Amino acid sequence: MNLLMVIFALIAIFAVVNIFQAIKEKNILALVFSLATAAVLGWFVIMTILHQGYPPKLH
Repeated sequence: MNLLMVIFALIAIFAVVNIFQAIKEKNILALVFSLATAAVLGWFVIMTILHQGYPPKLH
């Protein structure tokens, strides 16, 4: 779960960067998908850190 959380965090960061790029290019579809990706994966990462801690507890 530790490595998966890191990968999801990187994807969420790239989605946030893409939000600004989509706004600059006025691409609505890219903006919607980037917002959804950043929200869902960002929420997953934050809740995983709050629930299990970092590094995660094994038991």
